[in-house]
Amino acid sequence: MYQRKLEKDIRCPLEYGLEVFGGKWNSRIICVLAAKKVLRYSELRKEMGNITDAVLAASLKELIANDIVIRKSYDEIPPRVEYTLSEKGVSVVPILQSICKWSGAFYKEDSGNMMIHCQKCDYK
Repeated sequence: MYQRKLEKDIRCPLEYGLEVFGGKWNSRIICVLAAKKVLRYSELRKEMGNITDAVLAASLKELIANDIVIRKSYDEIPPRVEYTLSEKGVSVVPILQSICKWSGAFYKEDSGNMMIHCQKCDYK
């Protein structure tokens, strides 16, 4: 597995926020978990659409490490693991909804190109 040679050089709160919930997949995972509350890995992958297992696993590990997502495993056969947003993760949702609302106002989309994933934000 790749490991950075240097620690991330985050110098302001905005950089930290973008590192935690920015990017294509982290924000989508947060929005899906906000809408569905609790999901197993396979359910989350199905909701995400065209994400690979490797990218989903890496994104979840990162979100768990940043205390955005909680991973709960059950001592059962077969094993069961569920993912949900932490309190910190829930606090990010209004920020993502605001970004979605802003993007909806300024994004020039084609008539045939719907922003399906943004509909998960359910902004008002």
